[in-house]
Order: sequence, then structure tokens, then C-alpha cells
Amino acid sequence: MGVVSQSRTYKYKILFIFLILIQCQRITQFHDSNNSNDRNLFILGAILSQPSCSDSDLTRQQSGRIYQTSFESVSEFSQFYSVPQNYQNATTHGISNELFRSGAASHKADIYAKGPDCLPWVNCNHRGYPTIQLHKTAQGGFSGTVFAEFYVYLNMTVADKQWFSFATFSADKSDSWDRVVLVNLGNLNTGTPNFVHLMHAPYQGQSNWSFQTSSRASSPVPFPSSPQWVKISTCLNLHPSNGFAKVWQNDILVSEAQVRGGCNVLQQAHFGLYAYPGISTGSVFNEDLLIQEVSVCPK
Repeated sequence: MGVVSQSRTYKYKILFIFLILIQCQRITQFHDSNNSNDRNLFILGAILSQPSCSDSDLTRQQSGRIYQTSFESVSEFSQFYSVPQNYQNATTHGISNELFRSGAASHKADIYAKGPDCLPWVNCNHRGYPTIQLHKTAQGGFSGTVFAEFYVYLNMTVADKQWFSFATFSADKSDSWDRVVLVNLGNLNTGTPNFVHLMHAPYQGQSNWSFQTSSRASSPVPFPSSPQWVKISTCLNLHPSNGFAKVWQNDILVSEAQVRGGCNVLQQAHFGLYAYPGISTGSVFNEDLLIQEVSVCPK
């Protein structure tokens, strides 16, 4: 009986640790961590929580689809999920005519208070955006290589060890948003300017780039310190074993990485406000979003 009891106890401990790892991965999957130990810790949970790929996803052909918006009306996103107003009593967002590039409006999101202090396994990140749930459209998600381009006007201080996320792309169409690739902003090295960079590549929880601009580069391309319209362009392929992602800032390549663990289809994405919960004030505008199936990256 003693041996059986110890064996069961051991199994329960392993199961407990296993569940904690998975939960940590799910909660921190959107966190921008540049600590290699943290990244490695979450690989196991990341691999286990990847979306299951169907044969139809893997063999799905492109049809030249395009999704486009200049954020003129809330009705454009009525079929998709949008973050509720005053999320965590800290953020708000909506269509605004305060600042825009085209048409008569843009999407604006504001942080007006610090997010709540949460336990490590609770996701208290700032959120203020409509999602673009391509899987809910008539033809479903976008297949193969996908190009996304938009303009952002960020009026916010992102300090050391903080982060801001411009875009989240997901290969999963469930509410869990398993397997994502993010386009983030952070300083990468303490005390340096902020740089646009990919997050969760090649695997969930990692930031292992094949190319990345930084303060250590011969010709660094930092994000502008003063508020202005900046064009962010992304080309990504979510193939399970041969995917990739590239990001340009005002047509200059700033980050590139391999991507693994997708299903060859971009199912959903969001743009707008997604940020470190310790930031207490700031705003961001988004304009002129284009998402397009392409045969090759246009840049």
C-alpha cells in the first residue's frame, strides 16, 4: 500500500506541475518576456497547447482575399468580438474623429489607470480593441502567406521592462487564441530606445530572431520617441513546420523570425491597445488596415 500511495502522490505532483505549466503558458502567451529562462520554461506548455490542424487547413488554397478597414464605423466589426469598454476600469476604446489619415475617423484606445495587481497566473494586461475574426467571414481564415499593413500613432511612454503590442495574429479560431505571433514594442536592452520586434517566434514564449534591429545593430532603427504616424507592415506564414514572420517599420525591415506550430491559416487578429498592465496612461490610434493573401511577401 505504501508503494502504491507514493506512486499516486508522485503522479498527482507531476499532473499538478503539468497543469501549472500549461496555465502559465496560456496566461503569459501575450507577455513580452526577453528572459531566455522564461522563454524556455514555457516551451513545453506552448507545444502542448498548439491548435490541432485539419487536413483542409493544411491543403487550403489561396483565393486572393483582402480585408480592409480605415476604422470609420463600429458597425464594421459587429460580427466580431470587441473588448468591453472600461476594461478592468483602466482602458477604453472606440471610433474617433480626433485624429485620422484617411476618411473621417480612426480607432482610438486609451489607458487611464494602471491595471490591477494580479497573481502570476492571471492575465491583467491592458486591452482595448475590436478583433478581426476572419474565421467568421464567409470564406473563413486567410491561407498561406498573409501580408498585413496598418498605421499607428502611439502617444505613450513604454519604460524599461514594459511592452506594448501593436498586433496579435493567431492560428487558432477558438476563444483561447492558442498559438499567436505578436508585433511588440520594447527596449530589448535596459536603458535603450524602444524597438519593434516579433514575439512568440519560432515557438510560443520565444523571441529568437533571425534578424532584429536593436541598439547593438550597426544601423539601428528605433521606434520614434515623439508621437507620429508610423507604418507597420507584417508578412507571415503560419505553416506548422516551415512558417515565418517579417516586420517592417516605415518600409525598413526591423524583425524577422521562423514560426512553427501553426496550421497554415490566419484565423483571427487584433490591432489597437494591448499592453503591460503597469502602464498608467497613454493612447494609440490605428488607421488604414489591410490584410491580404499573397503568393510572396511584397517587400
